Amino acid sequence: MSVFTKVSHAELREFLKQYPVGELIGFQGIGEGVENTNYFVDTTDGRWVLTLFERLNVDDLPFFLGLMEHLAAHGFASAMPLHTRAGGALTSLNGKPAALVRRLTGQSVLFPDLEQCRQVGRALGELHVIGLSYPGRCANARGAAWREQTGRLLAQKTTDAAVRALIEDELAAQARLDLGALPQGVIHADLFRDNVLFVDDRLTGVIDFYYACNDALAYDLAVTLNDWCFEPDGRLNPARWQAMTAAYRARRELSEAERAQWPLVLRAAALRFWLSRLYDWTFPREGDVVHIKDPEPYRRILVHHREHAPPAW
Repeated sequence: MSVFTKVSHAELREFLKQYPVGELIGFQGIGEGVENTNYFVDTTDGRWVLTLFERLNVDDLPFFLGLMEHLAAHGFASAMPLHTRAGGALTSLNGKPAALVRRLTGQSVLFPDLEQCRQVGRALGELHVIGLSYPGRCANARGAAWREQTGRLLAQKTTDAAVRALIEDELAAQARLDLGALPQGVIHADLFRDNVLFVDDRLTGVIDFYYACNDALAYDLAVTLNDWCFEPDGRLNPARWQAMTAAYRARRELSEAERAQWPLVLRAAALRFWLSRLYDWTFPREGDVVHIKDPEPYRRILVHHREHAPPAW
């Protein structure tokens, strides 16, 4: 959610005329995240989030926006995209595809408690069940082919022999994993702490569906556990892990195939975010407000999974 494309007050005021939102009061760029330009927007008729899509395939944008509408229509705590007076959810601003969604209440948490972990696990299970009825299709842009290609590029680029060895060894290990053979569905693929909102211990919103895609459901659970259940120094928090997995399994139980592949699935999820952060660290992008996340925590998580078996189910 960095700011790569600047928007002036006059440009935004003109843009908002196509929506039934009243008059512009104010707006502010959002610095977190790394992919899109985002602004908080306040108008006389509500509070909104404006997103300008910087690098996403424009053909995939209807999938993301349609998924958010589908989930919200089924009672899931997802932001609802706003339609223009002409009826479309996807528009453009300053040469970039753009969308306006209702801003949800609540704040993200840095140090979640057990009840918050339970609610996230339950919400992820709900998302996976509700998503089965969503007809849209979108491939995972950060899937196995991307991990292989990006890993090879970074292994060639780095001067750190230990980093190179870890990338090459993990890519060889991941060749044994076929996520396509595991139960599939719509996944969020980025359900990190900064993408879930709470008011106290009540989950009020799941946001940023712009990595959502069709992929292995267990992979999505692994992505979520890796963020919510590890400490900054790479240590696992067993209580959070147990709270989240138990809540998820109350809504959707894992298959025998998922359990058998689980250690490699956890490693695939850790590898994906280590590589993406390492890539952004190695090839930084210009922007007005750009947030580049440290790759080191995900290297530690990957190493943990390589050296320790996951907690028993």
